[in-house]
Amino acid sequence: MQRTFGIAARSARNVGRRFSTGAPSASFGALSEEHNMLRENVRSFADNELVPNAAKWDKEHLFPADAIKQMGEMGLLSIAVPEELGGTGMDNLAYSIAMEEISRGCASCGVIMSVNNSLYLDPVVKNATPEQREQFLDPFLHTGQVGCFALSEPGNGSDAGAASTKAEKKGDKYILNGSKAWITNGYEAGAAVVLVRNLCR
Repeated sequence: MQRTFGIAARSARNVGRRFSTGAPSASFGALSEEHNMLRENVRSFADNELVPNAAKWDKEHLFPADAIKQMGEMGLLSIAVPEELGGTGMDNLAYSIAMEEISRGCASCGVIMSVNNSLYLDPVVKNATPEQREQFLDPFLHTGQVGCFALSEPGNGSDAGAASTKAEKKGDKYILNGSKAWITNGYEAGAAVVLVRNLCR
């Protein structure tokens, strides 16, 4: 798949100086050409499309659907999904750079992007069967459709260990019994990764 930024999938170079602890550190000037190109493109998009609208979206409680669709087309909603699975196939440094620039333009768009990449697509990539990927991965890569991660519950917030939602297998399906609340992307999501306390068989 040809990506908007034309950045080849590769591991981030170990750039920058090292502190006495041996931990790497990098400035924008030390980024690779590909990472700088990504930063410039995403910054331009954020300045032109997000910054002028962010306050209105927040004030009027609007989901920025058009902007999210554009981010999907740019490959930002699947930035860390491997190319062989249809994603953008960039590394974690690229993801961090893109997240920073999108969030600078609109914090809400940054959260939507983060949830789709990290909390929805990543578990699907790592755990889904090929058949499940066709249904729950492919439509969420470049179209602007988003997924969500259903963890929080009315009685326990985001304490995963206290979750009470249950899943019971009935034939080839699972019946979920419980309540989820405060789920980012929840109203707009086309699918959800749902955390359950225990699996009843």
